[in-house]
Amino acid sequence: MEAKLLHSVHLTTVTSSESMLSTPNNFMGLCTRFEKNKRVNMLKCNVVQTVKPVIGHRAERLKVSCTSQNFPASILESETITTEEDLVLKKKSEEIEPCLSGKCIYLVGMMGSGKTTIGQILSEVLGYSFFDSDKLIEQSVGGIAVADIFKLRGEAFFRDNETEVLHKLSSMRRLVISTGGGAVVRPINWKYMHKGVSVFIDVPLDALAQRLTAIGTASRPLLHHASGDAYTQTLKKLSKLWEDRSEAYTNAHVRVSLERIAAKLGHDDVCCINPTQIAIEALIQIEDYLKK
Repeated sequence: MEAKLLHSVHLTTVTSSESMLSTPNNFMGLCTRFEKNKRVNMLKCNVVQTVKPVIGHRAERLKVSCTSQNFPASILESETITTEEDLVLKKKSEEIEPCLSGKCIYLVGMMGSGKTTIGQILSEVLGYSFFDSDKLIEQSVGGIAVADIFKLRGEAFFRDNETEVLHKLSSMRRLVISTGGGAVVRPINWKYMHKGVSVFIDVPLDALAQRLTAIGTASRPLLHHASGDAYTQTLKKLSKLWEDRSEAYTNAHVRVSLERIAAKLGHDDVCCINPTQIAIEALIQIEDYLKK
């Protein structure tokens, strides 16, 4: 699969069952590894294991319980079978793909909302390529991790590179792009993302705090804290970020609410929802938007 960036930047994408590597001419190392056949449940309240399904016959059945304590408990059950949800996802993707007409899909939302996992699922079923904007930023500055970019160069430097990445990607087609949680704060970024379809993954803050506490916040420069109760500190910082960004998220074309999905499925807890169910809802909402 080949795609071209404007401004004399050429991007060639090679997809295999193990990874997707992108090699540009001069813009930046648009290089991101994508394990196409591995879907990790990014929204479960704890990390138990990674499941490698059989191609064409995968399913992840999740039984997740969030305890009232700061560190939630989770149980992951996986079977390599084709479930009804997989079939629904495939059917819906086949229905919506012609309506998209090659438009890119931009996933926005708070950190830890599962944008990367959901984006990989959507790209796979739609036959699109997948990019994580944070990974592209890291490659553009020589492979430095996001947390270190913030520490060494500051947030403004990171945001400038983020805007440049979104600018370049906006000239392309047939991509699913997972953006960073703060990509929504600059109006210019919305100009680029609105060239495609923007999708807000809306996850309750308490669920985000539980998940991020479980996996650690060291790689999240805006959340990392040195002392104090981890869950309480994480929830406090998430609440402040939400206060600053919530209005910006309303610029998205589509909103995918995990609380709404849980209610439709008869669950009291959003932790019971799996990524396939979220991807299905995303496609439904995208289809509704495109038909307006």
